Amino acid sequence: MTAWSIVGTISGTSADGIDLAQISTDGQQVLGFGAADTVSYRPDTRTRVLEAAAKKGTGREQWPDLARAVTEDHISAIKNFLSRENLSPDAIVFHGQTVWHDPAAGETVQLGDPHMLANALGIQVIGDVRLADMAEGGQGAPLVPVYHQALARSLVGPDKEPMCFLNIGGVSNLTYIDGDHILAFDIGPGNALLDDWVRQHGKGNFDPGGEISAKGQVAENRLAEALKHPYLSEPGPKSLDRYSFSGDFVGGLSLEDGAATLLAFTVRAVSHAETLLPQRPKSWLICGGGRHNPVLLRKLQEELSGDVVSADVFKIDGDALEAQAMAFIGGRLLAGLPATFPETTGAKRPVICGKIYQPGT
Repeated sequence: MTAWSIVGTISGTSADGIDLAQISTDGQQVLGFGAADTVSYRPDTRTRVLEAAAKKGTGREQWPDLARAVTEDHISAIKNFLSRENLSPDAIVFHGQTVWHDPAAGETVQLGDPHMLANALGIQVIGDVRLADMAEGGQGAPLVPVYHQALARSLVGPDKEPMCFLNIGGVSNLTYIDGDHILAFDIGPGNALLDDWVRQHGKGNFDPGGEISAKGQVAENRLAEALKHPYLSEPGPKSLDRYSFSGDFVGGLSLEDGAATLLAFTVRAVSHAETLLPQRPKSWLICGGGRHNPVLLRKLQEELSGDVVSADVFKIDGDALEAQAMAFIGGRLLAGLPATFPETTGAKRPVICGKIYQPGT
């Protein structure tokens, strides 16, 4: 089968940067892992992205101009990445920047212009990676599970199954793998509510190393009320927007107590998600920015059954994983293979994801 060199790109809901990663793949397995990097948005772009997402689907007249800024930042990041790493990929996968996700209305919005990107780079670009799944009745998310399954087979091994990949970015999501059985869904808040809380207090954009959370006390009564949110008990597949949950329930608490309570909300939501799985996992592989928070990791180890470790233990690059997954989904498209399934997004049937944009057309 043909193997391709593909560069995947993605910027998550926290808009903390553009992740880029190169892999070689035939669409079924990863044949080689290449360079990876994260490049910050221009400050103005990031501010506008966060403001657009916070408007929860309104203010759409601003989206076209913001889409151009997002695309321009990607062009710069990708050109520098290809030059520095001396890469000539067969394709670029452009996820774009999510500013709105409302699967109940059949709508997901990733800002960016893949055609503009293809023309600027002179390379075919694979974009619109979520839309075909939505058209088949899927949630359009999560997209990464098919890549998690490939990693489980190549780097982890069946002795760790049933296993869960737990990604903690702006939101948290999991992929449950037991042989050929795969189940995936968004869990609830990841880092987003804690990041917002810290930002509101003028203490930066996140809680570095969990230092602020570690100094606080959890407001158990408020947390118990927040955990009654109906989404948390719904079975998967299911997905949510970064702003589906609010951190308003910690209003009036000290910086430290609010941070501790929001971190606990993330942990307890994951713990509750474990009860929705077919079996208790033997292993939890933690991916995304959340794995860099030792307080969060320790709390997860206390709450969850099975081993809870950073994905890096299995030589999985937890920072590059989602960009690698985008590249892998591009490989699936080129190979004519589906990337989403009824068990991962709720689509009616397995779906081949993405659309190819050729330069000069």
